[in-house]
Order: sequence, then structure tokens, then C-alpha cells
Amino acid sequence: MSDSQIEEIKNKLNVLDIVGNYVKLSKTGINYRGLCPFHSEKGPSFFVSPTRQMWKCFGCGKGGDIFEFIKEIEGVEFGDALRLLANKAGVELKRENPQVVSERKKLYEICDLACSFFEKQLGNSAYGKDAKDYLLKRGIKEESIKKWRLGYSPDTWQGLSDFLVGRGYAREEIVKAGLAVQSEKGNNPYDRFRGRIIFPIFDLNSQVIGFTARVFKDADKKETAKYINTPQTILYDKSNVLYGLNFAKIAVRKNNQCVLTEGQTDTIMCQQAGFENTVAVSGTALTPRHLNILKRYTDNLLLSFDMDVAGDTATKRGINLAESQGFNIKVIDTYSGAKDPAEIILENPENWDKSVKNARTIMDFYFDSTFAKFSAQGGPASGWDKTSSQAKKEIGKIILPAIKRLQNKIEQSHWVQKLSDRLGVSQEAVLEELRNVKTDSGYSDVPRNNGIIEPKKSSAEGRKKLIEDKIVSLVLKNPENLSLIGESCNTLFCNRTKSLIETIRSRALQRGNDPVAIFADMQNSEDKKFLENLSLQADMECDGDGCDEIQLCLLQLKDIELRNKLTELSGAVKQENDEQKRGELIKEFTKNAKELHQKI
Repeated sequence: MSDSQIEEIKNKLNVLDIVGNYVKLSKTGINYRGLCPFHSEKGPSFFVSPTRQMWKCFGCGKGGDIFEFIKEIEGVEFGDALRLLANKAGVELKRENPQVVSERKKLYEICDLACSFFEKQLGNSAYGKDAKDYLLKRGIKEESIKKWRLGYSPDTWQGLSDFLVGRGYAREEIVKAGLAVQSEKGNNPYDRFRGRIIFPIFDLNSQVIGFTARVFKDADKKETAKYINTPQTILYDKSNVLYGLNFAKIAVRKNNQCVLTEGQTDTIMCQQAGFENTVAVSGTALTPRHLNILKRYTDNLLLSFDMDVAGDTATKRGINLAESQGFNIKVIDTYSGAKDPAEIILENPENWDKSVKNARTIMDFYFDSTFAKFSAQGGPASGWDKTSSQAKKEIGKIILPAIKRLQNKIEQSHWVQKLSDRLGVSQEAVLEELRNVKTDSGYSDVPRNNGIIEPKKSSAEGRKKLIEDKIVSLVLKNPENLSLIGESCNTLFCNRTKSLIETIRSRALQRGNDPVAIFADMQNSEDKKFLENLSLQADMECDGDGCDEIQLCLLQLKDIELRNKLTELSGAVKQENDEQKRGELIKEFTKNAKELHQKI
């Protein structure tokens, strides 16, 4: 791959647009900031600079250009990031040597080709037409079938495998893609999906990475699994994928809200009806990685799940984890007689709109569902048995941990009062039990310092490096500050800082005082990346021209130099046996000590 094509891609794409597809950003001065997608944090330490076409997190330290971002966010190698960004930029890459095509790229190709195969089968055979009729009867329109690339897998043992082998792929590669199963008898692998409706699963760039296959004939047979999913592969990990987020991410960010459902059909029907901020968790409960992805777009989740707040269910654990990460959670009530959002929308989309607008807070849901549960267990017709101390105790066991997880003390107090009123006991008793509740520390992985990774207390050498980096950053922000750094000041710097200062000085003379132009075409990529990071840091930390800060930094460097010199002289005095030389060292020590005292 030529450097010219890489530069062409960079010139056609804006870092703000690329990062903005994954991270919710807000403008701050000339830059943008948001919550880092690579580590948990409450306060934003992730910055994007459109001027420099770069990004940087001052919490976890990661940063770079658009290629580095795609590599990190998608977990891919440079070649895959290059291909993804080339597609976005409309740049046609030079043909690759088939012998050096990565395994990951081959799997992408296999999945996409399989998806096209399934699409063609839908409606082109007797059973395929039946499958399409089934989808249409469920309310999925023709345009949605095309948009979501729905298909049908023929009821044959090796139909797809033979098709892919005919296109040049090995059967072992088809197994690695999760599309075939190795035969125990040693025969050729057979197709995993047979006689089912196919729902392709996409990554955030709308590339096919896996499939869900749904039976639509004989679905009531106990021995028939309703759904079969692609197993874990290099491309597909169900704990890291939210179905439909590739289409929903813009709407989620725009609405600052994400609706979570349990099935692909629910998501398709919701988005088709205009509720475009809807996604699904498929085959698993909410995981930490799901939540990290969603955190890039919104803090507000609306759940349409089957939930049992009393049991130790995976759904409950996912909700608890989401609460601990600072999400605002509401629960959507479904109308009686309807099983899921797809059925509600098929009957009347307005009813789903009402359900979404009337979603209850998670605490209201905990209260209502818990008290309803105990009403159903033999309590009086008007409600639960208020005379039962055991019922009160069990209700407290369910609700108190939820109250304990609330981070706001005023909100906690509100629900304590409400529980006290509903149970008919004193607030003091509720508070006493609340103090005894132990929350699961495993639920929370949010740092207490707002995600900013504090630097370790450094030695004088480490502190000196930080100060020198600060000076370089302030010079980059305003190259006119170079006049403050004369030859005498240069003696305070390490060789690397001296070299960087001289590079900036010479380039500023040639290119003027434009900070971006100074290192725009630097050949040393390591120095360029280092200077870009320092430049962005200066934009973030310094509001003025930086003149006063540089002078303060130079005084601090002089202070460090004097203290180091005093330490050396003190050691030399202790080791010197010659009285005359020892006196000279003491005299020099006193002189430097006075200079340090005058500075202070």
C-alpha cells in the first residue's frame, strides 16, 4: 500500500466524523471532547482535534490518527482499518496478493458472500417464498428485508458450503467463519444453518460478522431450537455486539436515548416504524462490553426485557452493572395481550410510542413488580399482606440493594421514605437495614477519579521531564514563546528537549508561527506524534499565550538543578578528606544554598 493512498484517505475523511460515529462529542474551544471509549470514566478526558486531525485520551494515554482509532475501536490490524476507511473515503485500494490476504479479511469475505447466498434463496425457492411470506405476515416490509439483508438457508446439508468452496474458499475457513460444523465421522463439514430464516449480524461498519437463524416451520416441536446463532469466531463475539447498532447509532446519539430489546424482529420492526434508536441484545444479557459501547452514544437506556427482579438473573446483573456505570435506566411496559414490541407495533405503532413515552424508572419498576409479586403469593385481594413481617423482610431484601446502588443521597432518601411508607415501618428501621446491605463490588468498574489516571508521584527526574514537556507544548501553542528560551535556558534541558526546541525554532522560521504547519510534514513519525499530543494538551490546559507559564516552568527547572547540585556537593563534602578542598566545596554549597533561598 502506497503512502499516497493513505494520505488520500486521510485528506478525504475528517477525524471528527470518524470518531463521532463511535463517541458522543461536545465542542470545547477549537476541539471536541467526550467520554473515552477505551476505558471507563465519568468525566470526559478524551479529546479530538479537527485542526490536527488527531485524537487523544489524557486518561488512558491512547491517541493517534483515524487509522489508530479504527484499529483500537474495532480491534483490527492496520490492513483491516485501511480497508474500512478506504470504503468510507471512496478510495479504491490496489489489488492485494491473495496469498497474503489476512485470515480476518477472508472471514469477512466468506460472511458477506454467504449473506448474498441466503438473500438470493429468499423467494427463489418454494420454502424460500414461504419464509418471505412469514416475514411479511410478521409486518416486516420489503424494503426492510433488503435493508437488513434477510435471507433463507436451504434445507440441505452442504448447499452453502459447496457454493463457497466453488468460490475458492477452503472448508476449514467456512468452519472458522461459523457457517459449517466439522463432522464427527471425519466427513466434510456440514452447514450449520438449514431450513431457517437468516438474520445477518453486522458490526458498527455494517459488515456481516455472523448470523442468527430462526426456524419458521415446526417451531412448536420441543426438539427444535427456535434460534441458532453463529458461535464465537474471530469476527463475532455476542458479548461485544448489539444487533442493529450500525443503523441506530446516529439516532441514539441524536435522541440521547437507546431502546434495548431482546430480539432481531423487535429491532427491525421498531426501526421500520420510526423508532430508529432501537437495538437488541441477542442470545445474552447485557455485558460490560455492551455497556462500554453504548456509553459512547448515550447514558439513557430504555429496557424492553423479561425481567425477574427477585431472582439472580443475568438480566438483573446486567441492569445492576449499568446502574453502577452511571446509566439512567427506565423500563418499558407492554400492553396486555402483546408478547413483544414487534407484536405491539404490528397491531398499532402508536401503542408502542405510548409505551416508550410512559417508561417507568428502574426504581418504580422494582417497587411495583416486587409488591405485585407478593400480592400474587396469597395476599389479600386489595394488595400484599401488610400484616406479614416475613413479607416485609423479603420485600426489603429485593428493594434495598437497588436503593443502595443509587449514587445520589437525595434520591436514596426519597426511596427510603417511599419504602418506609409502603411497608408501614419507620424510616430509621429501613436506614438501619440499608447500612447492612452489601452491594456486589464486582458490578462496578468505574474509577472513583472520573476516569483520569493519576500519574505516580515522580522523582525529581520524572518531574523535570513533565516540566520540559510542558514548555515544549506551550511553545507549540504559541511559537513566539521561543524568544523566552535563550542559550542559557537550553542548559536546563535534556538532549531530547533541546533537539525538539531547535526543530521547532528552525521550522517556525521557515513556516511562520502556525502550530499545525510546524510539524505537518515531519519525517520522524515518533517526534511528530509526540509533538501532536503535546500541542493538543496545550490547547486543553492553557487559555492564554503561555508566556507566564513558561517563565514559571523555567524557574522550576532552575530549582531542580540547584537542588540536584546541592545534593551532589553535600555528598562530595562528606567524602572529601583534604581540608582545603573540603572548605571550597562547603563555600560553593553555601553559595548555591543562598541562591535557592533567594529563589524561594
